Amino acid sequence: MAQQLEEEGLGEPTPVQREALPPLLAGRDVTARSGTGTGKTLAYLLPLLEKIDPARPVPQAVVISPTQELAMQIVRVAERYGKPLGIRALPLIGGASLSRQVERLKTHPQLVVGTPGRLYELVTIRKLKLHEVRAVVVDEADQVFALGSPKEVEALFGAMLRDRQIAFFSATLPGPMAEVERQWMNDPVRIDIDPKQRVAAGVDHWYVISDKRDKPDTVRRLLHALRPSSALLFLNNTNEIANWEAKLRFEGFTVETLYGDADKQKRAATLERFRSGRCRLLLATDVAARGLDIEGLPLVVQIDPALDADRYIHRAGRTGRMGKPGTVVTVITPQERFIMDKFGKQLGIGLEERVIYKGRLWKPNDPEVRGSRWGGAAGEARGGAVRKPAGEARGGAVGPKPAGNARAGTVPKSAAPSKAKEKQKRKRDRDRKDKGAPRWLKSKRQGES
Repeated sequence: MAQQLEEEGLGEPTPVQREALPPLLAGRDVTARSGTGTGKTLAYLLPLLEKIDPARPVPQAVVISPTQELAMQIVRVAERYGKPLGIRALPLIGGASLSRQVERLKTHPQLVVGTPGRLYELVTIRKLKLHEVRAVVVDEADQVFALGSPKEVEALFGAMLRDRQIAFFSATLPGPMAEVERQWMNDPVRIDIDPKQRVAAGVDHWYVISDKRDKPDTVRRLLHALRPSSALLFLNNTNEIANWEAKLRFEGFTVETLYGDADKQKRAATLERFRSGRCRLLLATDVAARGLDIEGLPLVVQIDPALDADRYIHRAGRTGRMGKPGTVVTVITPQERFIMDKFGKQLGIGLEERVIYKGRLWKPNDPEVRGSRWGGAAGEARGGAVRKPAGEARGGAVGPKPAGNARAGTVPKSAAPSKAKEKQKRKRDRDRKDKGAPRWLKSKRQGES
């Protein structure tokens, strides 16, 4: 296994691997927090594979994942390093055929990777037996307990050996996880890799200000300015994905969408097209894209700002993985600027404003932008749609709107109303007074006029 790691250029362990491997190999319970893209998968998979006996045709280790995509990624890594050792890994995920998975369990896998709901279902119907499992890892632990029922995970723990080893891995470990640790772990080793640096160091974090109604145009111009080979776009509301897909397709982009409730085949096909380059943009929500490992992804665009700092970490973690460069751009309204200030302080990162001007991204105080007629304020320089001043929009010179009629060469109504219009007004007044009056009074009025 060591030779294989060196051949793949992984001879030097990452910080989380260096900290986690010894206690895991020693059988200790572990809680590890490390930024996304820092090598957490290998940090727990290598000790698991080391402990599995390939001669015993029963599940000996389990990895629990919050999403189908992350589970499949873990299986691919497990197969790459476990197959030479004679270890079989099997994915058991929701969205796939239950009967087919039951049939595949007859191949006697030693390592099972799955989502909590499907694993619990298979244990409940007694098709998956965990009584010889000695180690379990919960990847993206905070999300596993947040998305599903903790009782499902706890039932899985209870179905394993009493002295089984438990490990939690995640980029964020919020307060509620402490209670789970106290209940199920035995004197866990806590690993916190550079807690002040919770996002990858090589990632640029920018934001662009735009009115809400101008966001589609802002995103279009942003993508044209950065010209990424591919980009992952985040939305907060699943109901908005189809709308944004239509808008971006209309602008000529190749777009795919990743829904949390889509079946396994559709999600897998979508990711395959995105990874292969046949699709340039991928629209997703936090749940759908949780744990995605897309090699070399250069850009993440947050059409909606993340709801909290933890979600920002996971979104930003899709780029800049394993030390590679990346960029995260958040599109915000003027009222949302405080969110960027808050995230910058909480995460210890420099969130810098950028403006879109002449097809490029600039700092607001750049002389090129500051010297423009937009002055780095509204319109194009702020990333929104270009709005011309009132005079220019009507074809005239820029300046205050003249009194009266704005059309050149006409006299304002209030200055000299035409005789014809004055006569029409008198007639309307007379007709109004004559309505319902006797005939003799109408005749008298007509004579007076």
